[in-house]
Amino acid sequence: MDNRDEIIRTQLDVISTLINNNLRRIGDDLWGDELPKAPEKPADGKPQEKKPAPKAQPQPAEQAADQAEALPPPEDIEDLKAELNELIGLDSIKKEVNNLINMVTIHKLRQQNDLKTVDMSLHMVFTGNPGTGKTMIARIMSRIYRSLGVLSKGHLVEVDRSGLVAGYVGQTATKTSAVIEKALGGVLFIDEAYALNGKSENDFGQEAIDTLLKAMEDHREDLVVIVAGYDGLMEKFIQSNPGLEYRFNRYLHFDDYTLDEMTAILDLNLKKGQYRFSDDGREAARQYISDANTSSISFGNARGVRNIFERLLVQQANRLAQSADLSKDDLMTITAEDVQAARESDEKMIAAEKAQQALIKSAEDTIAELTELAKNIPVKLDLPVSEEPEAEE
Repeated sequence: MDNRDEIIRTQLDVISTLINNNLRRIGDDLWGDELPKAPEKPADGKPQEKKPAPKAQPQPAEQAADQAEALPPPEDIEDLKAELNELIGLDSIKKEVNNLINMVTIHKLRQQNDLKTVDMSLHMVFTGNPGTGKTMIARIMSRIYRSLGVLSKGHLVEVDRSGLVAGYVGQTATKTSAVIEKALGGVLFIDEAYALNGKSENDFGQEAIDTLLKAMEDHREDLVVIVAGYDGLMEKFIQSNPGLEYRFNRYLHFDDYTLDEMTAILDLNLKKGQYRFSDDGREAARQYISDANTSSISFGNARGVRNIFERLLVQQANRLAQSADLSKDDLMTITAEDVQAARESDEKMIAAEKAQQALIKSAEDTIAELTELAKNIPVKLDLPVSEEPEAEE
């Protein structure tokens, strides 16, 4: 190619570029971003490699299908009932849960046979003292509901007031909605739910309750809510709102564990941890549980037993650390000496708790007395006295 042809080709390229730029500007002025832009010519003149089209994002229905495939299959209801019945104590709870299983099973069968069914609320109120197994039963209930086809996932989301209520206007609804979204397909377990019933005008607990009630209606096919707390406080909480009374009509009361049941719980903890009592160790531990349950400020049923178990392990470790040669049996055995050392440590802690409580009570009484005295002290105001002008003669 001679110089003349090269110059002509260069001029044509410049003219083509100017025309394309002008057309693009006219299109932008007329159509904005809606007009597709022509692909730019690469600087090196080489054809650009065509990039693969981005993979289409799955739609909500497809996402739900993928998640369903990832979930393990529902557990066999008979296995879950056996697991429930093997729990220590909780006889009245086991009976109520088995009744509920039967009701849901028949309810589903009537639906499958095109028979009329009565609306059945699966939301529940758990009442009882701390450490009586409320969270444990809530977790089993979530799995049972999935086995029966009531819930799609069967997981448990546990929160209290701090997980639902925010400190500023408008934030509580968002915070509560996020927790509800996480709980969809499972059980939302709200411990000490009565704390949502705020007393002050600036409390946002009512906003959390309103958001919760709306979600229970919108997602009634795939969300179960369980609220838990002390007996009297939970009754007042439910009765404080007609919406709560309407949706929560199934109450399960959790009795305190008996001494035999708490001793059996301790035995189970030792067995799981590969420990065992010496001949005199178990009776000493039983007496320890009995005394702690009556003298401690807050023992806490199974929770208190768990604390005793951990203290026994600490004292056993302190004793064994003094020995150089230890057998497997030594490492497994909890003795009466370990129990006594744990009791002495526990008694010191209880004494410190009582002293602290007495100090707080004394301070409160002193403040009350000073407040009463202050009410009877006359207040003298030293105000400047203005001198009246002398009358003119």
